[in-house]
Amino acid sequence: MLALCALLLLSPLMLAAALAVWIDSGRPILFAQQRVGRGTQPFRLYKFRSMVVDAAQRGSHSTAQNDPRITRVGRVLRRSSVDELPQLLNVLSGDMSLVGPRPDVPAQRCNYTDEQWALRHSVRPGITGLAQALYRSRATPEQRLQADLDYAQHHGLLIDLRIIALTVVQVFRRSSN
Repeated sequence: MLALCALLLLSPLMLAAALAVWIDSGRPILFAQQRVGRGTQPFRLYKFRSMVVDAAQRGSHSTAQNDPRITRVGRVLRRSSVDELPQLLNVLSGDMSLVGPRPDVPAQRCNYTDEQWALRHSVRPGITGLAQALYRSRATPEQRLQADLDYAQHHGLLIDLRIIALTVVQVFRRSSN
């Protein structure tokens, strides 16, 4: 229900973002990528495209600061996290939740032990998670892993509400910089 309400409330902003992407760098407006969900089930994650169309051929699945593949509009969308809003569709379809570990691409499997991989994917991935709430995009791989595993072991409604509140603070703090 929250995802549907958010989609309705944020639809003007999403329309403006889609138009900005289209004017700045053409189509496609949305970026779709295979990710790993709960129970290690694959699904297609949707975001507003914030990188050049052939970004995957130009570099890895992770981005660096000042990555030249990020478009002008993409920088704004990423700084404000507006690029993540299409993931509300993933929440509606049941592939994701509002809160949970950020979904990995399949190539990241090598970064985990079998036990870590199983625990991390025992919960539905989220639009935001403990690592984003605590560190935004400044988390080291070790901090991100530990936060994701901590969430998988101790998830619940109160923790989710705390993560959402901390994420809002992070987004506004970063957007104002």
